Amino acid sequence: MRAKAVICRELNQPVVVEEIEVAGPGPGEAMIKLSACGVCHSDLSATNGTIPFPPPLILGHEGAGVVVEVGSGVTDVVVGDHVLSSFVAMCGTCRYCTLGRPALCEIGAKTLYTLPDGSLRTTDKNGAPLGVFSGCGVMAEYATLSVKSLIRIPQDAPLRQAALVGCGVMTGFCAATNKAKVEPGTVVVVFGCGGVGLSAIQGAQVAGAVTIVAVDIDSFKLDLAKLFGATHVVNAKGEENIVKTLRKLTGGGADYAFECIGSGEVAAQAYGALRKGGHAVIVGVAPPKDSTSIRTASLTFEEKSLSGSYFGSARPRVDAPRILGLYKAGKIKLDELITRTYTVDEAPQAFADLQAGRNARGVIVF
Repeated sequence: MRAKAVICRELNQPVVVEEIEVAGPGPGEAMIKLSACGVCHSDLSATNGTIPFPPPLILGHEGAGVVVEVGSGVTDVVVGDHVLSSFVAMCGTCRYCTLGRPALCEIGAKTLYTLPDGSLRTTDKNGAPLGVFSGCGVMAEYATLSVKSLIRIPQDAPLRQAALVGCGVMTGFCAATNKAKVEPGTVVVVFGCGGVGLSAIQGAQVAGAVTIVAVDIDSFKLDLAKLFGATHVVNAKGEENIVKTLRKLTGGGADYAFECIGSGEVAAQAYGALRKGGHAVIVGVAPPKDSTSIRTASLTFEEKSLSGSYFGSARPRVDAPRILGLYKAGKIKLDELITRTYTVDEAPQAFADLQAGRNARGVIVF
């Protein structure tokens, strides 16, 4: 199957749009006709080496589409099913899957730029193989994925909005509801108000937090944070001591803090903004050489905790339909996350807008 796709050919260079060849599905695989794909910061991180995937690489891991062909032995999905891509493949049988922590799946950890068996179904016009971001590569008109990387969703879910649930929304929302388990009546601080941070705000709101403080350096994103449920906003630009400011604003510190940027320094700020017994959750992907320093004694004397959350610590096949149900019921916002849509040929502009912070979320629509 011929298809247009968005490709990282060289690190720190603009993405390119090329015609590729997508082979049909093998055993345990399915071919998807994509309807939409979110332009996620993780895709940008792959283009600049922050996430060290070797080019050439078909980008995209936040996709939604329709199954058009299935390989032998596939029973999880059928032709016509609406599905999301999952950038973590879920085998269902490893230690982590059986413990209810599929975000840490053993196979998922190995599916970086190939399908789970190490093979590829994608080549360029010259027949050279093309890697696929996290086993997905769904910033393309068609993609062949392992069914372990697919999440079936309700047929009535709008695919343009549903695509965002495949990564950014689930990562932020479930960091609040699944990992931190935000309790009603509590105080929450969220650092970073992109798609993930805005979703963490929504997760905290649904969980019953009464004070939600959004922190960013972009006034546009802080205005969005108010729309998505923040009760207070703080522009960190120019703040001499953001931790002191937040502790004063929250009356001694937050019960929960979420770092949704990917910075060791901000992770330390999130931890510092906690009250005694508070829990800081690091959601953003920091550069490999980044580090975080905290006062070790505070872990003991203040019983504060610092933890990570990958993919929101979600159970994607449970949580994606749950989130879409909340959207259908008017409990959370997805439409408002989409600042702008792009054609596949406009992908370079979509990445430029992402880099410049112009969007809550850009979406490529096929």
